[in-house]
Amino acid sequence: MYKVLLFVLLVSSLSGFAQTKQIVVAQDGSGAFRTVQAALDAVPKNSRVLTTIVIKKGIYKEKLNLAKKQNFVRLVGEDANTTILTYDDYNGRTPASGEPLGTSEAASFRVFGNDFSAENLTFENTAGTVGQGPAMWVYGDKARFVNCRFLGFRDTLYPYGYGSRQYYKNCYIEGTTDYILGSATAYFEDCTLFCKAGGTVIMAASTPDSIRYGFVLQRCKIVGDAPADSYFLARPWKPFAKTVLLNCELSAAIHPKGWDHWGKESNKQDAFFGEFKSIGPGAAPKARILWSHQLTPQQAAFYTREAVLGGWDPTLVE
Repeated sequence: MYKVLLFVLLVSSLSGFAQTKQIVVAQDGSGAFRTVQAALDAVPKNSRVLTTIVIKKGIYKEKLNLAKKQNFVRLVGEDANTTILTYDDYNGRTPASGEPLGTSEAASFRVFGNDFSAENLTFENTAGTVGQGPAMWVYGDKARFVNCRFLGFRDTLYPYGYGSRQYYKNCYIEGTTDYILGSATAYFEDCTLFCKAGGTVIMAASTPDSIRYGFVLQRCKIVGDAPADSYFLARPWKPFAKTVLLNCELSAAIHPKGWDHWGKESNKQDAFFGEFKSIGPGAAPKARILWSHQLTPQQAAFYTREAVLGGWDPTLVE
């Protein structure tokens, strides 16, 4: 009898873990909430149950925040082109009450919780060229974005977290200088990066020296309306920055030298910038700066999604 009771309790606990909660956000009042932040506030802390927040079409101008310990949250937009989460803060702006905002504080959406997922959504910062203005800032571990758009200018996408693992699939990311930056490990797969006129560098990783992988791009396309030879692929925000491109298509906007050392000679030894089988007008392996790397097939084999993300499989959604 004791074993039977123990089995029943075990099955009950597993069933409870597998349950999910769904919340609908709609501006017309047809959902549980009219704003996205209200839905995020309804997510309990320390929950092990997946909360799915379905967001109906609309432009939601909100300053959004998902707090620490608000884990296992999945946002699903009705349509990536017409479900837009937007705000217009920027570095240096002083709110009505408080100190001037830093780049992190200026983000339209900040994600502190772990196991976050977003699909079919646009994340936007409309501040323009007045200062750094992230559309998305991610601190938490195991963040997953599929079929999302990130719109802005400088510092559009900020994979911030030290030790954070992030995955971007079929996403569109646009901006000017350093429009992808941060210390997280981020794997971009089949994404499109759009270089706006007026920028100089796409990525600025600040990978810690203790972390093996920084930004890795697999089968991505780099396009844009920027003039030819006007963009570098990346520069090291911090000394041990790591950025690798695999099987990517590069437009003529990419400078033949490919990479920039941000004016510090020691970065040439400390940073790791590499490419494997780049194609397109911006692919110029013989013209690349000498301290960058053209990877061999054996070296490229170390940059699988599984290896880069430390065994986490972002294709599995609870």
